[in-house]
Amino acid sequence: MQFCDDCGSMMHSDGDEMVCKSCGNRVAKDRDLSEQYTSTEEQAGDELIETEEGAEFEGKPTTEDVKCEECGTRKAWYTIKQTGSADEPPTRFFKCTECGYRWRGYN
Repeated sequence: MQFCDDCGSMMHSDGDEMVCKSCGNRVAKDRDLSEQYTSTEEQAGDELIETEEGAEFEGKPTTEDVKCEECGTRKAWYTIKQTGSADEPPTRFFKCTECGYRWRGYN
């Protein structure tokens, strides 16, 4: 996708040129786009976060401020989501690190 240098609008292809529908600016198409992009090294396996259902570590933050209703453990993974309107506090979703029990926490 290319944007016009003059007005910032999206340009469209017209033969060997890119044309701006807003201001009519025309530029030659870039044939070699590889110079515009940077390739990065492949991610190593130790950098990946295990997130499948049976994983020992889910890659989420933990808290010790809660108590699991099922097993009594005081440590759980949690995520925070805005489930209501913007002026309401977010909802915290917990998962026990020991038994896997899930619950919600409302502020």
